[in-house]
Amino acid sequence: MSNTAQTVKKTSGKTPPDVRELLAELLELDDQLVGCMRCGFCMPVCPVYGVTMKEADVTRGKIALLENLAHEVITDSKGVSEKLNRCLLCGSCQAACPSGVKVMDIFLRARSIVAGYMGLTPVKKFLFRALLTRPRLFNGLLDLSGKFQNLFLKDASTFMGTSCAPLLKTIIGDRHFPALAKESFHSKVASLNTSAGKSGLRALFFPGCVSDKVFPNVAHAAIKVFEKHGVGVYMPEALACCGIPALAAGDRNAYDELLKQNLKLFAAGDFDYLVTPCATCTATIKEVWPKLTEKYTAGERKQIAELHDKVMDITQFLVDVLKVELPEPGKAGKRITYHDSCHMKKSLGVAAQPRKILNSLPGCQLAEMPEADRCCGSGGSFTLVHYDLSKEIGKRKRDNIVSVKPDMVAMGCPACMLQITDMLSRNNDAIPVKHVIELYADTL
Repeated sequence: MSNTAQTVKKTSGKTPPDVRELLAELLELDDQLVGCMRCGFCMPVCPVYGVTMKEADVTRGKIALLENLAHEVITDSKGVSEKLNRCLLCGSCQAACPSGVKVMDIFLRARSIVAGYMGLTPVKKFLFRALLTRPRLFNGLLDLSGKFQNLFLKDASTFMGTSCAPLLKTIIGDRHFPALAKESFHSKVASLNTSAGKSGLRALFFPGCVSDKVFPNVAHAAIKVFEKHGVGVYMPEALACCGIPALAAGDRNAYDELLKQNLKLFAAGDFDYLVTPCATCTATIKEVWPKLTEKYTAGERKQIAELHDKVMDITQFLVDVLKVELPEPGKAGKRITYHDSCHMKKSLGVAAQPRKILNSLPGCQLAEMPEADRCCGSGGSFTLVHYDLSKEIGKRKRDNIVSVKPDMVAMGCPACMLQITDMLSRNNDAIPVKHVIELYADTL
């Protein structure tokens, strides 16, 4: 009998029903945990372990903790939560695992179990359940914040266009960041429902929160590309977050609510593909949504399953579906280096397509950096909670970028754009950070 089963047996007659339910959920992890052979292949690829060199920070150490989670969550739930959250959820360990252990599934479920036992903090409850699940309120609040943000911000780098916030240092640290856009994407383009053109295809466009509110040029570039290639666009008003911030924090209630809101909006339109310029949103909708559906209706499960093959990154859509004609690679001109976002390469397997696009840009040449697919240290909320660790991981990425002396660094994930902008700005590196689709759209 496993440790989890023993704990369930010992506590089943003594604990409240909600705790017994949590312990029963732990049993579902057992079959996934046994695949870990403790081989250590996760160690050299783990960005957190690369900084701390602590066994508890690498995947096999966390799995060892999870094997006794039923006991640990009762005796030291706070300690368990802290250990589980010292993870970027980048998927590097899963990609390197010779046994094929579904590490991301395990960690997301474990975080949900621990959060369910401990409860969420009032701040997280407010953020995820009162704001994030109400897209119109969330959008309106950030639009309003954008108008008054200069009261708290000061310029950090005029070249990079970054700011810092000394008055908020206790909350966000001394990071450098692009301010909220003066005009968000949704404030300019609330919704779209255009007919297919010469391509004969319609795409549901899912811009993602960061593109919408911080990098609207990315979303506008995507719309320009769709128009150029005759792709009809369906984009319902008030799309909700893909849900990964809530799920990564262990809030299944908010995650489920966000997912179901989006499913209803998706169902109201006809489309051939669901296309996003955000690697994290793409990986979440394509790979995470189908994993946690045990409490959904048969109709919802069917809709999620049918979405799977339709979801793709915008560079993959251009190269593999539209098969756009791209010029031969250039051999001179501006040097562009490319960062493989973790969710883009490790979760989606998309690496060649953005490079084909970058290689085709007139007057440009692709200069590969060392460790192009090494995590940049963002990890969503990880960079907020563990900024010192995030900064150390990001410094390694910054050093790899500047080593090839590029004129620009490109990528396919807005969250990575935030992190790499911070790292370059802090070191006074005059290297613009761009999304691949921005660069392609500029050539049209």
